[in-house]
Amino acid sequence: MARRYDPERRQRIIDAAIRVVGAQGIAGLSHRSVAAEADVPLGSTTYHFRTLDELMVAALRQATDSFAKGAAARGALQDPHTDLAAELAGWMGEWLTDDRTALELEYELYLAALRRPALRPVAAEWADSLAELLSRRTDPVTARALVALMDGICLQVLLTGARYDEEYAREVLGRVMGVGEAG
Repeated sequence: MARRYDPERRQRIIDAAIRVVGAQGIAGLSHRSVAAEADVPLGSTTYHFRTLDELMVAALRQATDSFAKGAAARGALQDPHTDLAAELAGWMGEWLTDDRTALELEYELYLAALRRPALRPVAAEWADSLAELLSRRTDPVTARALVALMDGICLQVLLTGARYDEEYAREVLGRVMGVGEAG
């Protein structure tokens, strides 16, 4: 029996794509795998997302929007009395010590932009939004450097399986901001 009007179907497809990438990586993403995960007909995935790039853009946008909302909700990032380096180091600690699946998924989609130009604008939005938020506490160049350093630390921990060292992160973030020991 055909399903009736299903206004949530597009969202279920995006959520299913995120689960597929989380479980199987980008290589496991196909309209067929997403349709099966979302429990929708294959034609629904291609109706809502003509190409896999369109589907990945939607999934990455959802991940970055979720991150941006979380960043905006952290009032301490905007409080001039908060130790910004400590706050950022603690934030990365939350990402890296809680369930890493969401962070791994976001980075997998983010790095897919290397080979999929359609993803690049959305990937850039993530870095731009965080740099804009940090620019409220520091200059724009330092804000971008902090974003790059945070990306680097997160990727190193994810790729090597090393334990996240929050004190090290706080120290190097502070150095980029011109706070702390230089040598």
